[in-house]
Amino acid sequence: MKSRILSLLLTCISCTWHTQAEFFTSIGQMTDLIYAEKDLVQSLKEYIQAEESKLSKIKSWAEKMDALTMKSASDPEGYLAHPVNAYKLVKRLNTDWLELENLVLQDSTSGFIANLTIQRQLFPTEEDETGAAKALMRLQDTYRLDPETMSQGRLPGTKYRSTLTVDDCFGMGKIAYNEGDYYHTVLWMQQALKQHDEGEDAAVTKVEILDYLSFAVFQLGDLHRAVELTRRLISLDSAHERAGSNLRYFEKLLEKERVAKLLNTTSTITESATQGGLYERPADYLPERDTYEALCRGEGVKMTPRRQKRLFCRYHDGNRNPHLVIAPFKEEDEWDSPYIVRYYDVMSHEEIEKIKELAKPKLARATVRDPKTGVLTVANYRVSKSSWLEEHDDPVVARVNHRMQHITGLTVKTAELLQVANYGMGGQYEPHFDFSRRPFDSTLKTEGNRLATFLNYKDEPDAFKRLGTGNRVATFLNYMSDVEAGGATVFPDFGAAIWPQKGTAVFWYNLFRSGEGDYRTRHAACPVLVGCKWVSNKWFHERGNEFLRPCGSTEVD
Repeated sequence: MKSRILSLLLTCISCTWHTQAEFFTSIGQMTDLIYAEKDLVQSLKEYIQAEESKLSKIKSWAEKMDALTMKSASDPEGYLAHPVNAYKLVKRLNTDWLELENLVLQDSTSGFIANLTIQRQLFPTEEDETGAAKALMRLQDTYRLDPETMSQGRLPGTKYRSTLTVDDCFGMGKIAYNEGDYYHTVLWMQQALKQHDEGEDAAVTKVEILDYLSFAVFQLGDLHRAVELTRRLISLDSAHERAGSNLRYFEKLLEKERVAKLLNTTSTITESATQGGLYERPADYLPERDTYEALCRGEGVKMTPRRQKRLFCRYHDGNRNPHLVIAPFKEEDEWDSPYIVRYYDVMSHEEIEKIKELAKPKLARATVRDPKTGVLTVANYRVSKSSWLEEHDDPVVARVNHRMQHITGLTVKTAELLQVANYGMGGQYEPHFDFSRRPFDSTLKTEGNRLATFLNYKDEPDAFKRLGTGNRVATFLNYMSDVEAGGATVFPDFGAAIWPQKGTAVFWYNLFRSGEGDYRTRHAACPVLVGCKWVSNKWFHERGNEFLRPCGSTEVD
């Protein structure tokens, strides 16, 4: 036990980066928590075994003493008439009972508590729990899953079934409430109440659930239901500190609304955003939210039969590249305009595992560049962890880099390092551009999906100016894992969805030959519903590729 505690302490010292590590943003790093919990269970079992051994000794002593005292107490003088019995009585009370006292006072918890204290430094934080709950809500919204489906764990492609208890659902609702998200508060408090009404055991009471639920539906504008739920709360706890005053306030607002209708005046009361007991999801900052999420579900893909006829598959030798002539890559058209192509068997299983091994210790929360300041920062719309690998890290990195160069015909000398990303719970990257938006073109149309471009990026500085390598001319994206459900790469502007397939890679140009950005390439990584998504990518830059991809005759060639 002591040796394991020492090794854990050393591990803790050498892995302090795990503290505040935002575990929920990377499934790859969350696997460490599985082993930490397994070790704690083993430590707990050892503690229980020590306690059971101690109790067994105490029980044996008690049974022996019980039989002895029954005999001696029946005839004390006769019993003590025997000198050996008299000696043993003195010895027991002077020595044996003292040994029993020491046994009882023996602390068996020290090893377990020491282990727990060390492991606790590696535990997820409150931020992780909030992030994990919000991830479930994101999956719920994107894939249109009702709380009961989520609660019962009925998800496609799942290997293990897991359910949410009343207390779990209440916890989800409470986190949403603390975030000011009353829409999800109502959904999860309703589910908690439903399971509670069905008789499921729970630590949380119906009163606590109704307290949150009644106020949340009020915040959504449903006064009638708020009154109904508050009355139910009062019927369960007439002395509740807030329910009485809340009910009077709700009823006053209802009366005000009734009078306003009678006088045929405009009511200032917020209309309930309900239909059949369901509440509308509030609009948010992303103009193409509906299009983006529909594509993630495999809906709205604009692959027509006519367009499909223009897509082909072939062997690709990189324009007679000597490295590919004998062993060309299988190439398949994914989209015609803008041109997106998929390559097969780009990375072997062994190469993928090696790159994951190299990347995992370096994984850090993925950042985005603030369009106003140009400063890198974390954002809720990008939930993943990433790391950057250099060629000298391992020969496999150099080999993969050169392979991408041979396939694309572009140079890696001015390209960025190989970025490896692992997506966490509900991991995603909402619609974005890979290239830097230069001073905004006022002639670009600003309706529909392009409106997001104008609103978010019209003042963005040249993000890559300091590199001196120009803009990101192309993206080469390697899929390093299969994903059981979700996790597609989608292009909302023209309605394409590309699904991860281990060992394959997709490639597209972000810029026209003129150097102008192709705004159609705004794309997104959909939330991972079930599975663990690993990708790596290489961003090629303009400099060094002037003659490898020369300018066209028009701005949009």
